[in-house]
Amino acid sequence: MTGILARHSFGALASALMLLTSGGTLAQTPSGEPIRIGGSMSLSGGLAGSGRPSQLAQQIWVEDINARGGLLGRPVELIQYDDQSAGANVPGIYTKLIDVDKVDLVISGYGTAIIAPAMPVVMQRGMAFIALLGSGTNEMFRYPLAANISPVGPTMSEDFSKGFFTVAQGLDPVPKTVAIAGLDSDFSNRAMESAREQARLFNIEVVYDRSYPPGTVDFSPIVRSIQSAKPDLVFFASYPPDSVALLKAVQELGLEAQMLGGGMIGPQVTAIKAQLGAQLNNLVTWDVYAPEPTMDFPGTTEFLERYREVAAKQGAETLGLYAPPLAYAQVQVLEQAVTRAGSLEQAAIGAELHKGSFQTVIGELTFDELGEWAEERNLWVQYQGIEGNELEQFKLPGRQVILYPEIYKSGELRTGFPAK
Repeated sequence: MTGILARHSFGALASALMLLTSGGTLAQTPSGEPIRIGGSMSLSGGLAGSGRPSQLAQQIWVEDINARGGLLGRPVELIQYDDQSAGANVPGIYTKLIDVDKVDLVISGYGTAIIAPAMPVVMQRGMAFIALLGSGTNEMFRYPLAANISPVGPTMSEDFSKGFFTVAQGLDPVPKTVAIAGLDSDFSNRAMESAREQARLFNIEVVYDRSYPPGTVDFSPIVRSIQSAKPDLVFFASYPPDSVALLKAVQELGLEAQMLGGGMIGPQVTAIKAQLGAQLNNLVTWDVYAPEPTMDFPGTTEFLERYREVAAKQGAETLGLYAPPLAYAQVQVLEQAVTRAGSLEQAAIGAELHKGSFQTVIGELTFDELGEWAEERNLWVQYQGIEGNELEQFKLPGRQVILYPEIYKSGELRTGFPAK
């Protein structure tokens, strides 16, 4: 198998730690055979910018839980293989994890393109499965033992872009036209479908609507066509490499709009923040977490401080603002489901995923019958006041201002892209 990552075990470290629990008693040293949690992760390729930080967050959780006495009193061990950001590698990885490595539990790697190929293997073997940042993946499988750590909610194809179009109603004049363009892939197609639906609901005319194939590198024709249509709004649905290329083409060709952004995966990634810097100003885009006071849930600040300290020592990206909090929440939910089930019986764990709520560093989560968040929590943020390419500024409030939903709103929309 290609792209194999060495096993990560923190049992020895945990056995040396005796920490006070929240109840004020000494944590028990975990004992017995390790509980092995397996999964793939994109440690190379186009998704590595989110995969590597996600893995680091999960490793921190392993240290934390072992220091607290382990899971069901046993030490925890994380076994992951590099899927190289290629869905074709994923079925073989999960087959090996379950059939050869004999892992006790499985979790997904990052993103829909990696989650979907794992599902048939996981389902065939009856394993409970917690996914990370999928876009309604279980809608096609309807597997009852799954949950998804993603804010898209149960009706992505309708609700995903609601925030973008709701925010646009605050523009003066109120927009009348929109251009929609995106990658021909599952996530982007759902995002674009939602944009069409929301445009219809808000009575906004779609004057350009195209998808482009994977591997597209020249976005000048798309941007020129959008310029010719003269839309008030521009909604892109893209993955990291094309998000960068699209924004560069927008800048080079001088495309202007009342509001530009959309379901762009890329600006959330630390390396892309550093690359684009002040070019991000006034971009309105989808996100899952922003360092605004309105999103300071119990444990969030502590997790980010811990993540950044460990990341700095390991030479990893040190912002941790996109996937890492959700990756930590992914294994927090697994921990709570296993603890409530009281065993490693997969059906019991899967059933617990749909009972009650889960306390995590990204807030309280509740899952519906398909494992999606019972209420969507898609964030729409606008980059404001970015100066140069210094990364430290992105840790500050007021740089990724939350415009939607209202409960987390932290600032006001600035009109026009690019920023003047």
